[in-house]
Amino acid sequence: MRLSRYFLPVLKETPAEAQIASHRLMLRAGMIKQQSAGIYSWLPLGYKVLKRVEQIVHEEQIRAGHIPLLMPTLQSADLWRESGRYDDYGQEMLRLKDRHDRDMLYGPTNEEMITDIFRANVSSYKQLPLTLYHIQWKFRDEMRPRFGVMRGREFLMKDGYTFDLTREDALHAYNRHLVSYLRTYERMGLQAIPMRADGGPIGGDYTHEFLVLAETGESEVFYDSEVTDLTFGDRQIDYDNREQCQSILEEFTSRYARTDETHDPALFEQIPEARRRVARGIEVGQIFYFGTKYSEAMGASVVTPDGSRVPVEMGSHGIGVSRLLGALIEANHDDKGIIWPEGVTPFHCGIVNLKQGDSATDAACEGLYAALVAKGLEPLYDDRDERAGAKFATMDLIGLPWRITVGPRGLAANVVELTSRRTGESEELSAEAAVERIAQIYAGR
Repeated sequence: MRLSRYFLPVLKETPAEAQIASHRLMLRAGMIKQQSAGIYSWLPLGYKVLKRVEQIVHEEQIRAGHIPLLMPTLQSADLWRESGRYDDYGQEMLRLKDRHDRDMLYGPTNEEMITDIFRANVSSYKQLPLTLYHIQWKFRDEMRPRFGVMRGREFLMKDGYTFDLTREDALHAYNRHLVSYLRTYERMGLQAIPMRADGGPIGGDYTHEFLVLAETGESEVFYDSEVTDLTFGDRQIDYDNREQCQSILEEFTSRYARTDETHDPALFEQIPEARRRVARGIEVGQIFYFGTKYSEAMGASVVTPDGSRVPVEMGSHGIGVSRLLGALIEANHDDKGIIWPEGVTPFHCGIVNLKQGDSATDAACEGLYAALVAKGLEPLYDDRDERAGAKFATMDLIGLPWRITVGPRGLAANVVELTSRRTGESEELSAEAAVERIAQIYAGR
């Protein structure tokens, strides 16, 4: 993409309403525009990152054997009355009536709807296990929406639902989700720590939240510092292998890590003092096992091998897709702007032309652009007639991991400058070598 043809409305000044880094930088980098309290338009740059994050979530869900579908944003209140949550959910639920005076709601989550789909189509244990998920916009009418996409009213979420015959099967589905979530976050360049949490309005007494440590996190967290040394890496997982999934759950949850809602001071004191940590965390996902809470209330049952009929064991599992962008920026920024990890960057690298209009630099930049595209990469070429300082400031603000700078002095020596946004280190090398280096960095991503 050529920047002269792109829609990138960057701001020089920080809007007064932005209180945390991710909100400030998303507004300044032209990623979002607020339409009303807690509701945003996703501008091209922000939308591009949002789709990158969404694609990683899809890939890891499918890798784990989960099946995508899409449910509507508007739901009938009758389903929620069946489960007993319509009145219990509170004022965060946006309730409305259609033209026929039927009670409707803008879905904050989909346990009732997915249970209705299940009970209409599944009747035998032979059709289990089953995991269905979708990535859909949700709405929760927060009293005080703030921090940009971190605590908005409208948000994009992946929510998945598991249906199993026995509690043991359901707990394996739970473990499978924990493993897939660890892979998902690491692919994005995040360390998200699973912490024992509270079930809240979803229900169930077995649940973990995934939190990214950040000073601006809304939750106080207590943990053993050893948990931050754990990495999932590139290990190969057989999601049907119960022992393997269970061992990974134990590896990542055996050390103390809890939110303030479930913190146990007595257990925390048993950790050696040098390893005790108290910090803030940003929730980016949560997994729940809640048994037959919804299946019993809504009549979702299956025939067992002995001919009896039992309610299915269920769980739900969510990732805050749009919220992840805020968490990524909170964990990856400096005083100049965003620093995107390679896995989620909107463009793979930037090209800066230091002397726009000069035939040699223009030709070199066009050659770099074509060579990168031929490698299957997406460069952002700043071909505007602007000062070099303004071009560098824009690149630093939007946070592309790599920048190739082309100028007359370098071309005279047959080199361009390759700069890492994260470290600030630069290296002079030929244009061909710069293209190969970028291609190697992104190989297999």
